[in-house]
Amino acid sequence: MQQRNVHRIEKGGRNIILLGTAHVSRDSADLVERTIAEEKPDTVCVELCRSRYEAIKQTEKWRDTDIIKVIREKRASLLLFQLLMAAFQKKIADRFGIRPGEEMKRAVEKAEETGAEVVLADRDIRTTLLRAWRKMGFWAKFKLLPETLVSIIMSEEIKEEDVERLKQQDALELALQTFGKKMPEVKSTLIDERDRYLARKISLAPGEKIVAVVGAGHVPGILENLDRETDISELEKLPPRSRFGPVLSWGMFAAVIGLFIAGFFYAGEEASLNMIKWWTLITAASAGLGAILVLAHPLTIATAAFSAPIATIHPLIATGWVAGLMEAAIRKPRVKDFLDLAEDIGSVRGFWRNRITRLLILIAIVNLSAAAGTFIAIPFVVRFLHS
Repeated sequence: MQQRNVHRIEKGGRNIILLGTAHVSRDSADLVERTIAEEKPDTVCVELCRSRYEAIKQTEKWRDTDIIKVIREKRASLLLFQLLMAAFQKKIADRFGIRPGEEMKRAVEKAEETGAEVVLADRDIRTTLLRAWRKMGFWAKFKLLPETLVSIIMSEEIKEEDVERLKQQDALELALQTFGKKMPEVKSTLIDERDRYLARKISLAPGEKIVAVVGAGHVPGILENLDRETDISELEKLPPRSRFGPVLSWGMFAAVIGLFIAGFFYAGEEASLNMIKWWTLITAASAGLGAILVLAHPLTIATAAFSAPIATIHPLIATGWVAGLMEAAIRKPRVKDFLDLAEDIGSVRGFWRNRITRLLILIAIVNLSAAAGTFIAIPFVVRFLHS
């Protein structure tokens, strides 16, 4: 089985040994360590970027995260998605007694032990996630959170032989095709672009003998792109923000304000005041309910409710961010939360217990409930135009 995951390529007088691994497989980690020891390569390429490499070398790096800064920079959704992905991988890994990314860690350690140069061949994870996020449509983003949560729950049913089976090319390609049909924006960025990026970095790696350690899902794409010229600088650029989003946001703002003004001129002052009153009550109640569902602090619930009537229509403010900042100020994440984060993301209970992940869930839920309140309030206030 292992030989199917070892590919030897002659390129320009150099020998490239491409190892396809499962990121949570014990056998894969052993294969990587053994191959590097036997081959004694000049260079070892690993499917890691600088930030992921540092995370492996510095397991307590989470303590340096400024959660307030994350919220202010509007990166809470991306951080939550990243943690959910890590949770899915960790849950499988815990069942098999191996750390996520163990094969990459062993590859780096064995390369350093044998004197081989280590090349970080993957694109920065933040760039990958931002490119994926900005290419996704609204409904794709909306589906992403529940589908990932379901994946974490369903991972209980995965057996070790299922993970090993993922390393077989046919089964893996089938899985990627299925995933690509469901969410092509994500597959294109997470898989296809990185195949090209990894292939180019491996082809440019120094030395006559190179061992490249990558996830099995990337092997077909790397083999296909290894002889192609790829401008990796283009793959490192962030796509511009969608113009539709700001247009929709400012359009919503203008439409709601226009409704209030129209109510004043066409239905009278009382109708206009009733429109504002019911808009305030419905959006405030929806946002407050979202905060209550997450068992937020009473001051956070009040903040969500009071900010919602304005934040739901203001293009530069989100109710979840305002509520999140208040919750973070009241229940500031402790050092213990950062230390326990790697363990807590492995279970739904841990996600709920840890103040960091709970804060991110609060932001997401309040934003969703406030948006729901907006859609409920609009048809409700429109009826006052005819009163």
